[in-house]
Amino acid sequence: MENPCLTFVICSILDSEDFLLIDVIHEIAHGWFGNAVTNASWEEMWLSEGLATYAQRRITTLVYGATFTCLETTFRLEALNRQIRILGQDTPFSRLQAKLDTGVNPSNLMNLFTYEKGFCFVHYLSQLCGDQDNFDAFLRDYIEKFKFHSVVAHDLLESYLSFFPHLKGESTACSEGLEFERWLNAPGAPLTQPDLSQGSIFTSPVEALSELWMAEPLDIEAACNFANITDWQTFQTVLFLDKLLDQSPLRPEVMLQLSLCYSAALATMNTEIRIRWLQIVVRNNFQPDLPRVRHFLLCQTSRMYTIPLYEDLSAGPLKSCALEIYYQTHGRLHPNLRKTIQQILAQGGSVVQPDTALPVLSTELCTQGGSSLRDVNVSA
Repeated sequence: MENPCLTFVICSILDSEDFLLIDVIHEIAHGWFGNAVTNASWEEMWLSEGLATYAQRRITTLVYGATFTCLETTFRLEALNRQIRILGQDTPFSRLQAKLDTGVNPSNLMNLFTYEKGFCFVHYLSQLCGDQDNFDAFLRDYIEKFKFHSVVAHDLLESYLSFFPHLKGESTACSEGLEFERWLNAPGAPLTQPDLSQGSIFTSPVEALSELWMAEPLDIEAACNFANITDWQTFQTVLFLDKLLDQSPLRPEVMLQLSLCYSAALATMNTEIRIRWLQIVVRNNFQPDLPRVRHFLLCQTSRMYTIPLYEDLSAGPLKSCALEIYYQTHGRLHPNLRKTIQQILAQGGSVVQPDTALPVLSTELCTQGGSSLRDVNVSA
């Protein structure tokens, strides 16, 4: 979370060089897009997040190269497409000008569409004007014009068309051929996406390895020996694991060999990687690695690293484990996080009473090895 001259970073990010790098650059970019110029309404968060994401990727391209930026963008856009598959093409939360109707939780508007569809729209504007340097000049002019003010999309687009008068039509909303209205109000995927082919040096091995593991029959030697993922960048590894997640539950033979091939190495990697492997373990009900799931949740108090696992545990045969872990850790969780987990656990009829006096785990357990899972039915 950015604040003027100060950024708060969750400690779990510190063990992931790539994610830490992106997060810090993104929050610094908010110094201009979000702090200097702020969206006037929560319904148009893309004016902050979409522009900050664009600035972040301009910075990483200049400093770390286009291949790295294309890899990170591929990872994010695949996550966006996954969210569309889950929520549906017509979900109202996918509109850049989302409607904060009565009963809508404002936090639901802070989603991947705000960041990635917003980024794609800003990238579209940068391509539309025909020259990236000219678009950079426009962004500087936009910041200077609106600094310390709150804006709506109309302000940005009117300023854009004034800076590039050759694009200007009758109005911002219906400029012929510019499709601003569709970008802002049509649900679903971005109308266009950037060319990410420069990242293929990183993404092609991920695709190839995924195909090897999904092949029938499974060639174990070819799959295990294709690449040493400990040498991969974090975004390559999480992209690979996300592809396995998309295919889960996997064939039992595949899950067993994946564990034999990667589990030990993955257990030593950063939190972004470990949580994805543990989600695969849960979705496949893979018993040998389940103690690691329990140990992970006993030590985590972050929303971003607990909710995905609780959702997966509660959706299958391991819900009793989720209940047990929650009752052991709920005293250390933020009240908002406790409420969300209670809602997840309550689905399907489980009774969850948050104020029940149950023992809270000592933090010393987080330095020990994973305890064995017990099938315990917990009711309160």
